[in-house]
Amino acid sequence: MPTDLRASARLDLPGGSSVTYCSLPLLARDWPAIARLPVCLRIVLEAVARHLDGVRVRESDIAALADWQPRAPRTAEVPFTVARVLLQDFTGVPLLVDLAAMRTAIARVDGDVHRVQPRVPVDLVIDHSVQVDVAAAPEALARNHELEYRRNRERYRFLKWGQQAFTGVRIVPPGFGICHQVNLEYLAPGVVVRDGVACFDSLVGTDSHTTMINGLGVVGWGVGGIEAEAAMLGQPVSFLLPDVVGCRLTGQLPVGATATDLVLRVTELLRAAKVVGSFVEFHGPGAASLAVPDRATIANMAPEYGATIGFFPPDEQGCRYLAATGRDEATVELFRRYHQAQGVFGMPADGVVEYSRVLDLDLATIVPSVAGPRRPQDRIALDAVAERFRALLTSDGADGYGRPAAATIVVRATLGAAPAPAGGGAQEVESVPDGAAKDTSTLTETEMVNNRPTANRPDEPAQPARAATLALRDGSVVIAAITSCTNTSNPAVMLAAGLLARNAVAAGLRPPAWVKTSLAPGSRAVTGYLERTGLQASLDALGFHTVGYGCTTCIGNSGPLDVHIEELIQRHGLVVAAVLSGNRNFEARVHQSVKANFLASPPLVVAYALAGRVDLDFAREPLGTVGGRPVMLRDLWPAADEIEAMLGAALDPAAYRAIYARVQDGGPLWDAIPARIGATYEWDSGSTYVREPPYFSRSMPAAAGEVRGARALAILGDSVTTDHISPAGAIRADSPAGRWLRAQGVEPEDFNSYGARRGNHEVMVRGTFANVRIRNLMAPGHEGGVTPHHPDGDVLPIHDAAERYRQEGVPLVVIGGAEYGTGSSRDWAAKGTRLLGVRAVIARSFERIHRANLVGMGVLPCEFPEDVDARSLDLDGSEIYDLLGVAKVGPRQAATLAITRSDGRRHEVPVTVRVDTPIEAEYLALGGILPYVLRGLEAGRG
Repeated sequence: MPTDLRASARLDLPGGSSVTYCSLPLLARDWPAIARLPVCLRIVLEAVARHLDGVRVRESDIAALADWQPRAPRTAEVPFTVARVLLQDFTGVPLLVDLAAMRTAIARVDGDVHRVQPRVPVDLVIDHSVQVDVAAAPEALARNHELEYRRNRERYRFLKWGQQAFTGVRIVPPGFGICHQVNLEYLAPGVVVRDGVACFDSLVGTDSHTTMINGLGVVGWGVGGIEAEAAMLGQPVSFLLPDVVGCRLTGQLPVGATATDLVLRVTELLRAAKVVGSFVEFHGPGAASLAVPDRATIANMAPEYGATIGFFPPDEQGCRYLAATGRDEATVELFRRYHQAQGVFGMPADGVVEYSRVLDLDLATIVPSVAGPRRPQDRIALDAVAERFRALLTSDGADGYGRPAAATIVVRATLGAAPAPAGGGAQEVESVPDGAAKDTSTLTETEMVNNRPTANRPDEPAQPARAATLALRDGSVVIAAITSCTNTSNPAVMLAAGLLARNAVAAGLRPPAWVKTSLAPGSRAVTGYLERTGLQASLDALGFHTVGYGCTTCIGNSGPLDVHIEELIQRHGLVVAAVLSGNRNFEARVHQSVKANFLASPPLVVAYALAGRVDLDFAREPLGTVGGRPVMLRDLWPAADEIEAMLGAALDPAAYRAIYARVQDGGPLWDAIPARIGATYEWDSGSTYVREPPYFSRSMPAAAGEVRGARALAILGDSVTTDHISPAGAIRADSPAGRWLRAQGVEPEDFNSYGARRGNHEVMVRGTFANVRIRNLMAPGHEGGVTPHHPDGDVLPIHDAAERYRQEGVPLVVIGGAEYGTGSSRDWAAKGTRLLGVRAVIARSFERIHRANLVGMGVLPCEFPEDVDARSLDLDGSEIYDLLGVAKVGPRQAATLAITRSDGRRHEVPVTVRVDTPIEAEYLALGGILPYVLRGLEAGRG
């Protein structure tokens, strides 16, 4: 913390103590317009003013922010130095690998390795490694936890080394919860006090859903691991001064509507309003009425509606939440007094704050909804889901599945045993026209109650074989998962799920055999209040046993389906569904065999699990029939006052304090992992999890400069996400990554996931652009990560083609469409692109984080003019590309893409270089953020 503060003031606290702080009201004497700034910008302004040093932060930076105009052109750069950094393990491991490699690089030139040190506190929550291998069983939690440790022991050993090697790094061991919920309930201080100086809590995190903390009035958002490393090392997070869109909420949620339904409507509204890259600030009487868990649900989905943040100003709701989650009285009072002293406490009244534009939403208009089947912004009112799914199923359009009229495949199978060969054996297959076997009445009550799918796992004991009828069809729900930070952080919707489960059990309903059910709470606090209210037993009775505390189904760690179900889906090409209380539903994200994925509230996840299919009209059709009596959803839906009566049990301060008092006690499995010691890491060249990356090696291909004689590695359409680009999910044995692992002696059952192997660039580069659902326009008729190598035209896996081009000395480009890189803040979508030899990505438009990550890895992002793309240019991939005018780049400069076609014709297209700030130009000139930081450390700066 600086000691010579601009606009310094003192704040007295209870007990006679006081702190110094940088006062916004004092700054407003020089810049009166500060009083009308959106609250989120005032919080950023405090950090900028507090770090004024004349070098990284100048007086002009303060002035540009203090004089922000709502509708002015955006050219000013904001150097925002955050108070702390939040990591999850998928991105945290490669980040610490990079820092370890930086220390190794400095050690090679006899430098002081201790200069590579986090300058701000860093919290790393291990939450992305648990997988739903075992479900719908009392032992699910313990077995999944054991399997997680067995698979990830080497990664966890590396993290333990990192905790002792770097100061200020705190690790939350596996089994405590999802980083965003743990951040909200425990890590966030509300106000940071360091060396007697108080400031607003602020952060960046290596997950796009870091924005969840905005619900508490904390400014923070997701960045790539590359930017997070720079922030850890004291570099400001630089961004263009943004538009701030006000979203005015009025009214009250109607009975039957949940916070999940609200956030799906908000996502639809704001995505349509094109708030990409903007700050969104919620205000109005409706916003003031929402409790912090409801606000956090909305803030969590900021990446889905495209905003940098979805911010709620701090107020008494925040104080109530801090107290209810176990923070002490002094912490709560500091939160209140500091924000009051800064003039930002309380929801702003209408007209007090100026916004770039204001959108209005009446909470009374919210109706029960889901979103899907492919994108989180595609909201569907609950009463229209069945009709919408049936229309998409038979549609030949871009969004459709092109299926014939649906049919039900009725199969009598032995669950837990190997499937019969196609065409005969133990399975009894019958195709029934749509409507004849439309609901679970084809099953006997005993089958519905007793026959639950159990996945076959090579590392699990043999499961007992059980006969069951599988009435699988297009639209069958094969995964029903209460999962993710978005909703499990919200006690109201979790209690609603438990109450609906209680009512279903009392009515005699159970999910059919083909539904894989799971509950992955965002923190142990959820289990505590579900057990105190007696609702966990009801969820268990429906198969929603707790499977782990972490990100599971929402990030693709859904685990295997029963082999019979998997085989039937593949053999008959069925479009089956997953219903999850998550935030992402992109193709192949949840499970590679599940094409339709719907986001829903936790109680609706339970309802769809009971129904066993998504094409059900809940208003007219029963969830099931018991003893000849139809049971409707409205018969089971809990009353609002019943949920309200249980909220007291959910927000028990003593329970939260007891849980997080044990956060440094990882338990016997964590304690049993030996940790290496020392300032530098001893790299193991035989490791398949943690390897020294090549970013500081002279063998890395050139980054800066003009690109001549390039070939296109891929030509992609609109809305290609980082889930398509970045390695994620299971590693296929026949993929380039799988072949590499087998060559190292790793058996397929021990492959683990791409996420678990993010510390190994050899695996990750082979999985880049390898998603089974990606569609490369250069390879028509193919689905998945393949591309033709030119000029011979051989169709190869993308990594194999890139390796051949590397041997030939041919640079590469990628051509993209609109919203290129939408999705999670995955550093490997940029790292893998760079390691494949891609020099530039030219697209219609970029998602904010991915564009910055490309720059951070030394890959040049460029944008086509409006209405120009690969289709309008008639590109097929046989062309040769020259990117001219980029020998030295500056922010938003013009450049030229010269296209030479196979017949010799040449076509020049103007493009805009999407290097947005001067510091980004410096990063690119040196090959990315990491070489830039290393250069500064070697020179004695930073």
